[in-house]
Amino acid sequence: MENSSKTISDSVLRKFFLEVYSISAFTLRFFKEVLKPPYELNELLKQSFLVGYKSLPLIAITGFIIGLVLTIQSRPTLAKFGAESWLPAMVAVSIIREIGPVITALIFAGKVGSGIGAELASMKVTEQIDAMQVSDTNPFKYLVVTRVLSATLMLPLLVIFADALGLCGSYIGINIKGDVSAYLYFSQVFQSLEFNDVIPAIIKTVFFGFAIGIIGSYKGYNSNKGTEGVGKAANTSVVFASLMVFIIDMIAVQIASLLQN
Repeated sequence: MENSSKTISDSVLRKFFLEVYSISAFTLRFFKEVLKPPYELNELLKQSFLVGYKSLPLIAITGFIIGLVLTIQSRPTLAKFGAESWLPAMVAVSIIREIGPVITALIFAGKVGSGIGAELASMKVTEQIDAMQVSDTNPFKYLVVTRVLSATLMLPLLVIFADALGLCGSYIGINIKGDVSAYLYFSQVFQSLEFNDVIPAIIKTVFFGFAIGIIGSYKGYNSNKGTEGVGKAANTSVVFASLMVFIIDMIAVQIASLLQN
């Protein structure tokens, strides 16, 4: 029994380290390919449009609801301590620093990460990737590099957009049970925000986007052939990308706190 459990644990560890090695090699290959010409600028623009513009409605609704709900839920607690006037500042710092970037990245992972994984896996199943290799086209540069770059570039812009709509939602939430002018509200918001609140939050979204793009591409590009592989690639892309968002966020918070001290 002990030998059996030891064998299972060894097998799990072997699979884990093999997966880490494969993703690391895949990432190194990305950095090699991204620097070498020719550059697929047209495909990059196309993927940026699909990744960014097509995600705007979902990101906009999510950001607005986050600001609205956070404000409505926080008001009673602050009212108990007579600190209702701090509501705009508290919501602004919460959204800009943490809630906006992380929630937007998770939505992005669910929509874009799964889409990249499923698309590349279906291309692998239908042997389109093999056909590109035969026709002397570099499928890695055309399919993977463009998608990873578009995810890396578009997520920070989507987060900024979601943060702005979150603050607008918060303004509406405050005025549900009060009467605060837009000028007073946004004056309090911008007075509460500092350089150290905004820049680190935007920088970490670049890493969020890169992780989502690379994991989705890796799972799709290396999926097993068959229709089952397409679904598995889409599912595992979302799971691992979401996990990486939390891990990167934890590391970013620790680095930011060390730099501030």
